Amino acid sequence: MDGMVWIVPVAFFVVLLLGLTLRRGGPDPSAARRLAAIERKLDLIMENLGIQEPVPDAHPMVLQELQQGRKIQAIKAYREATGVGLKEAKDDVEAIARRYGLI
Repeated sequence: MDGMVWIVPVAFFVVLLLGLTLRRGGPDPSAARRLAAIERKLDLIMENLGIQEPVPDAHPMVLQELQQGRKIQAIKAYREATGVGLKEAKDDVEAIARRYGLI
């Protein structure tokens, strides 16, 4: 299985390139469908190889907000600390909360 670890970074790079292409040229329905298909395939590959997406490091302010039960504020703090978008921040904060047993 160690020899297969390179698949994830390569697939991530392909998804990233497709995502950048979508942003430059505006919405392209066929490209969006292709990207969604690639993401589904990547998810299946990761599942079959037993690879889990790494949980991001927890920023202290994010942990503090989660411990106080303020998920929305934790997402805001995570976005400020990392600069990621709302969806990614929500997913990452939920992964952090699961790792620390806060949800």
